[in-house]
Amino acid sequence: MEGLNIPAMRKDGFSLRESHGIRYYTCSAFAKIPGLYHGFSTRPGGAPGNSGSELNLGFTSWDSAERVEKNRRRFLSRVGIGGSQLLTLRQAHSNRVHIVEQVPGEWNRPEGDALATRLPDLALAVQVADCLPVLIADRVNRAVAAVHSGWRGTLSRVLLHTILDMRRVFQSNPSDLLIAVGPGIRNCCMEVGAEVAELFEKEHSSTVTPGAGAGKYLLDLSKALEIQLNIAGVPAENCFDLGACTRCRTDEFFSYRAEGTASGRLLAVIGLTA
Repeated sequence: MEGLNIPAMRKDGFSLRESHGIRYYTCSAFAKIPGLYHGFSTRPGGAPGNSGSELNLGFTSWDSAERVEKNRRRFLSRVGIGGSQLLTLRQAHSNRVHIVEQVPGEWNRPEGDALATRLPDLALAVQVADCLPVLIADRVNRAVAAVHSGWRGTLSRVLLHTILDMRRVFQSNPSDLLIAVGPGIRNCCMEVGAEVAELFEKEHSSTVTPGAGAGKYLLDLSKALEIQLNIAGVPAENCFDLGACTRCRTDEFFSYRAEGTASGRLLAVIGLTA
């Protein structure tokens, strides 16, 4: 049955870096690829303002657009792609993938939940505050992708769709791909109702366990991603999972489930330089 005996992603290989007060996580396997830059942001280290000094990287009602833009520039600069054009999406919890094959003169943020490219000087980013951010690097064909995988996107297999599209467009061999999953809500805190639990048992079996209350279940999104990676043919030794739970660690990350509309947003970003 799908989901049984699926190799787990590696929990090693991440480093917490700090530059000028901004802390972010990187994956060591990605860092070995020349000309590739990436990072998963954390909460501390933002520009001072009325909303404090948190590194909010999403446009929220409680933070000014000017401060968010400044925070984004600071974060990209620390990661090493400050001169790249930042591309984000109107995330819709879908499995829609956008392949960027030419440098956009003006980026109008299409709706979708994954971006992929082989072009240099583009910073592909997804924003999260509990959903799982996934970065992909093709170390042979020099292609990269950023994926936003909440429970709806995970259920519709957005990660699998992204890998299949990279194979179709870039001729990416799954055995050449490196995968890094950043901070997001984990099965310790991802409580869902019976309807969602049934959907996952049907599509991604063995990802659901009973919760504390009647009719409540705990959902393991990371395990669902492992299933998709196994189907895609990506070797388990190429897949890395930070394993950090955003809801458990609101001192380090933003969490919508813990904070509601007061939550900021994290960014996971990846890009190539010429």
